[in-house]
Amino acid sequence: MSRSTTRSKNKRQRQGDDGASTSEIWRKIHKTGAVSEDDMNQLYMIWKPVCSGCRVNTKDNPNCFCALVPPPNGTRKSGLWQKMSDFLESLGPDPTKDLRASADSPAGLTNLGATCYANSILQCLYMNKSFREGIFSVEPDVLQQQPVLDQLARLFVQLHVSNKAFIDSSPFVETLELDNGVQQDSHEFLTLLLSLLERCLSHSKISKARTIVQDLFRGSVSHVTTCSQCGRDSEASSKMEDFYELELNVKGLKSLDESLDDYLSIEELHGDNQYFCDSCKTRVDATRSIKLRTLPEVLNFQLKRYVFLPKTTTKKKITSSFSFPAELVMHHRLSEPSQFDLIYDLSAVLIHKGTAANSGHYIAHIKDENTGQWWEFDDENVTDLGRHPFGEEASCSTSKSVKTDVVHSSLSEARTADSNGNGLNDGHSHSSLFSSSDAYMLMYHLKHTKNVGEKGGMVCGVNHKNREDNAVTAQDYDCLPSHYCEEIQNFNASYIDACEQFKHRKELESSRINERKQEVRSVLAEAPVQPLEQPFFWIYSDWLRQWAENIIPTAIDNTYIQCSHGKVPVSKVTTMKRLSSTAWGKLLSKYGGGPTLSHDDCCWDCLIDGAQNVVSADSYRDRRESLKRLARDILDGNCEDGKYYVSRPWLQQWWKRKIADAPSEADAGPTAAISCPHGQLLPEQATGAKRVLVPEDFWLFLYEDATSVKPDDLLGCPTFPLDSGECSQCSNELSEVACMEDSLRLLKQRQRQSHEKLFSGKSTPLSLHCKYFLVPSSWISKWRNYVNQAVKNSDKPETLDGVIDSLMCEKHSRLIERPPELIFRRGGLTIVSENDWKCFCEEWGAIETKGISVIVENINDSENALTGSCEEMTISEDQLANLDKANNESGNGQIVIKTCPEVCESCIGEKESCELMQKLNYCNEDITVILVRGKEVPKSILEASKGFETDRRVSKRSRKTKNGSSVSLKVSASTSIYQLKMMIWESFG
Repeated sequence: MSRSTTRSKNKRQRQGDDGASTSEIWRKIHKTGAVSEDDMNQLYMIWKPVCSGCRVNTKDNPNCFCALVPPPNGTRKSGLWQKMSDFLESLGPDPTKDLRASADSPAGLTNLGATCYANSILQCLYMNKSFREGIFSVEPDVLQQQPVLDQLARLFVQLHVSNKAFIDSSPFVETLELDNGVQQDSHEFLTLLLSLLERCLSHSKISKARTIVQDLFRGSVSHVTTCSQCGRDSEASSKMEDFYELELNVKGLKSLDESLDDYLSIEELHGDNQYFCDSCKTRVDATRSIKLRTLPEVLNFQLKRYVFLPKTTTKKKITSSFSFPAELVMHHRLSEPSQFDLIYDLSAVLIHKGTAANSGHYIAHIKDENTGQWWEFDDENVTDLGRHPFGEEASCSTSKSVKTDVVHSSLSEARTADSNGNGLNDGHSHSSLFSSSDAYMLMYHLKHTKNVGEKGGMVCGVNHKNREDNAVTAQDYDCLPSHYCEEIQNFNASYIDACEQFKHRKELESSRINERKQEVRSVLAEAPVQPLEQPFFWIYSDWLRQWAENIIPTAIDNTYIQCSHGKVPVSKVTTMKRLSSTAWGKLLSKYGGGPTLSHDDCCWDCLIDGAQNVVSADSYRDRRESLKRLARDILDGNCEDGKYYVSRPWLQQWWKRKIADAPSEADAGPTAAISCPHGQLLPEQATGAKRVLVPEDFWLFLYEDATSVKPDDLLGCPTFPLDSGECSQCSNELSEVACMEDSLRLLKQRQRQSHEKLFSGKSTPLSLHCKYFLVPSSWISKWRNYVNQAVKNSDKPETLDGVIDSLMCEKHSRLIERPPELIFRRGGLTIVSENDWKCFCEEWGAIETKGISVIVENINDSENALTGSCEEMTISEDQLANLDKANNESGNGQIVIKTCPEVCESCIGEKESCELMQKLNYCNEDITVILVRGKEVPKSILEASKGFETDRRVSKRSRKTKNGSSVSLKVSASTSIYQLKMMIWESFG
């Protein structure tokens, strides 16, 4: 069974299709003056079947309503039928997308440009329950006096109970006056922030809040120096220094244990590094080491992944893999035995992605103290990692830059004996070992303390109180500061209300769009009218298309398809459609407008006029077709009965043009190109004045077309019969021009022959003791272009007399240009032979004796040359390849050029000084300054500096910043560097 199709029935009807052709109908109407109903149906294409299944809305069928709307479930790029998501974008950002997933899911922080380093540290501090509760316990009056503390508390409150999935960190960042576009080191930021918070919290009267930073993060170490002779420690060894993190080396080390061993290793002091012992009263060998005295509850390890490169004065990142345990035993690391079995639990891993020190991206993997759940904090995005710091699959990482492995290791190796020799519990405790190539900071929380003795104080330096570990949900406001509760509740209520309002507007908009789509499909389904069926109404196709595509349609506008008689002309049949009375009634009642044009409004007067135009057009095409063949014969020279002249190029273009129904503007001016300014026939030897003879009937046809196109231009188409004579004045002018061109052509040819080598650009061969002359190189170049036959419309060189005078100084009548080099012949002057100079004098009006002559001489070293009498440029003889071999026998001589008149060094120096001063004495000149953020340099600046070598390595993974901001500044010669810097500072701020 063949597939049904409607593709063929919607094609444009050709002559001879379906009985009488359209052309025959027009001819019949023109002949009889009457229009039948069948003729009307044929001309207005009412007979065509209702179309269905077309890919496009065809213009040749008023009964085609295809492709006005997309297929079911289809969309378009714009208008009513675009995707629903595109409509909803016009409502603004959807606040529900920022809604926190659940009360147990932490919130993220917005990245303000390059603030990922701060976001990661803030999340680590917030997720520390003790630190968070300490900040919440600060008195309101202290918060008012300390803006940084106040903004941090507000930020923690929002992170704790806000309904938003991420919190705006800009108030806190602005309070710290951080530059959003500059990447900083997270370790430095944490150090400075804790120091600032420690000072701010010192004003609090609540002990829990006042010392929360010290209680959680502060430990102590001693730098111990021991004499190798007397065995005594230095006085400074007893001093304890506070630390908030331990900075561990990574280079050449594979694990946290190795780094701690390296940190606590003993350094030998000998040779030039000997220590002066106060007891021994002399410089002696000694040992130096770091001793851990007390440990904080939160133990931070800063991994020193960046090393300084002295050669490039930059930092390089170490990307080697580094392993660290989930549980860390630290009691054996203390300088003195501890009463507690100090086991730390991994609570956070700060990760730096990238290879550059001043770019890249920071993220944090943090464990929830209450649930043991790990979360990845990547600015606004927070991802559940399960029970593993790098995701549930320990062998895979959450990003390409982090690689982790899990290895089970025994912690029994960390056991040591106490001072009484009693061994500690050496039961084996297994812990996971993680490995990462981008871990930048490790945070461990004290897991538990096991008492190993009855006496003695704590060495950990923290207050080990029993804390309530009741989980705090996002809806629990009891632990929050009272003065923030109402504020955050109002914020959440406002946010939820905004979500509800957006949801309501979204539902209304979706309903409105769907109703509008349903209306369009319903009306179009009722729109078609069967062929020859009445009644029906005409409607403008463009309005119907806009009505079907626009969300808010305009009133009906049928004025475009209405003729001057107030009816529907047949000429508009391709721009209108037939609508059923039902569809028309719905559109008219809802949108109004008009005018209403029904099946009775077909314009008879326009049909009669159209028939006249069609017959005239057919007659014109037939006549022009026959004359086109005649034009081909005329151009080929096969027509001998020509009576009138026309332009041959114009006739060629006329023959090439397609046959139209009426004359066009291109048919004007058949004789314009052969008419001279005096209104007569232009001589044929003139440019573009070629002409041909055409028969009289052909000329009358062309003349009629030309005058119909431009009836007001009476002089645009002059008539030139066969006996028209050429303009005598133009003929004389052309003859004179031709004679002058011929003589000039011969003159240039003789000059090319006279100066063959000079014209071809070859250097003049030089010989010793021969006389040559100097001519400006610019004049030679201009002369070469002038006599070159291939160069058209070149300027004529000026006379040589004035050119030579311009080379002399007025004060001393000496040469103010230095002669060219003998080897490369570079400079503003060209050396020519004596014969060339004599010819130039005859050809270009110069006085032979006024020429600047030069002589090439060989001066021996033993002889004294006349100083100042000539311009001497010394070169070795073997470099002057074009000198005669006979004149090169003296190996100790010097080849020099002597000019007459001499070179005036004083005037040349004065001239060069003036030119330099003109360059330096500028005023209000424009310069462009480009602001570049970060380490990356724009390509334009790099290309300009390709000639300079540099050891600086440009990072290929730089942080994206706003580069390329430029400003134009006005500077003068008197502008100092300081003033320029101030102008740049004021422009960029």
